[in-house]
Amino acid sequence: MVGETDRPTGAGTQGGTEKDQWWLVIGASLAVFMASVDMSIVNVALPAIERDLGIGTNATEWVVLAYLLPLAGLALPTGRWLDTVGRRPALIFSLTGFALASVVAGFSPNLTWLIGARLLQGTSGALLFSLVPALATTAVRPQARGRAMGLITTLGPLGLISGPGLGGVIVDELGWSWIFFVNVPVSVLVMAVGLRFLPSDRPLRAPDRAWFAEALLLSAAVAAFLLALTFTASAGPVWMLLALVPVPLLLVWLRMPGSGAVRGLLRAPGEVGPHLSLLGAATAIGTVFFITPYFMQREMDISVTAMGATILLFPAGMAVTGPIGGFLGDWWGSRRTAILGAAMFTVGLALLLPMDSTWDANDLTWRLFLAGCGSGLFNAPNMAMAMTNAPTALLATTGSSTSLARTMGFALGPALATLLWSASSYGSDGMRAAVTLATAISALSVLALVRTRVPNTVTPAAASGIGSR
Repeated sequence: MVGETDRPTGAGTQGGTEKDQWWLVIGASLAVFMASVDMSIVNVALPAIERDLGIGTNATEWVVLAYLLPLAGLALPTGRWLDTVGRRPALIFSLTGFALASVVAGFSPNLTWLIGARLLQGTSGALLFSLVPALATTAVRPQARGRAMGLITTLGPLGLISGPGLGGVIVDELGWSWIFFVNVPVSVLVMAVGLRFLPSDRPLRAPDRAWFAEALLLSAAVAAFLLALTFTASAGPVWMLLALVPVPLLLVWLRMPGSGAVRGLLRAPGEVGPHLSLLGAATAIGTVFFITPYFMQREMDISVTAMGATILLFPAGMAVTGPIGGFLGDWWGSRRTAILGAAMFTVGLALLLPMDSTWDANDLTWRLFLAGCGSGLFNAPNMAMAMTNAPTALLATTGSSTSLARTMGFALGPALATLLWSASSYGSDGMRAAVTLATAISALSVLALVRTRVPNTVTPAAASGIGSR
């Protein structure tokens, strides 16, 4: 089938290694898990932080935003910079920054220190999210790339989703400072793996002045967008007008030389589809995970304990099928596997649509599990498509652009859910409308993959000899 292939166009022929370095893939996956956990783990600690630091409820929101802002705003400039420096020093630099920022956050005496530490954490997290897919791409042969991405794309979302559960245990047993301190041993472990398996190649050098101008411009655009979503959720839809501010900023950025790498990447055959499908899937997940807990509490009258256990069925499904998606993508083809996973995810969301108040927890359990299985099948092959089709010189840029798509989707989902829900005076009809929109967006992500064509003709099974007997 023309267009159904995973043989790399540029990344694979030069980026592959003769011997797969799975310890490096595992270390990179741990780094992604750690950085993903920090996106959500702080949410459950906000009441304790508010109490101990003596700050207002509105101000604590900036503890979350301070991490998301550099994570999204610096993603594209960071990826372009990482493509020009050595990956070993870049990994050590980013992990050191993340660990130091975590220590400062844990010892923060006031909100100013905490927000500063979270900004540094987010900056280091942007480096990790851009760098890790490039490390995994070059750590294994092209025929094993799906399985490598399976580890990363399973642990990343699992970290994001399991963050509140882990945070609750840590805050109750050790105090809120320890949600930051636990990052230190993980960072040290991943550093040791990187020093052991990554070659000492190009040195680390500071970005040029054009990079800082680009970073400032994109950060301002992302800040305006995130503030629009935040104020819309709390003060009404009129604040969505603030989302227009990024438009002129992005137009200016497109005229800057630094945008050339991203424009070149998206012009590469087979790149737009995986990016659009990832954005759609992340938006759908963000929408459903925002609205479903409210439905269980207000319409089904389910206890908080039962609600938490029910929601965990989604990441459980991802954990089951994530590695399968990577293996199936290597054997059957990334595009076909990603389409299958995205379609299963869409069906799972569609089955939620009745949202009947007479349901019990079991009625939600199997639907969320099915959606999670679909998400797990989708993530690894979709990421493998993006990395395989990327030019060799733009691997870190691809990691940053996919990270940006995922982050913006997770931020956009709750805002869309809030808009639709508030339009119905926060009734059950608004909840159904939000899940309907999530299902439609997920269906569009399937369509984006169906329309994606890549210009190769050798399947990974043929290239590796899998299934030839």
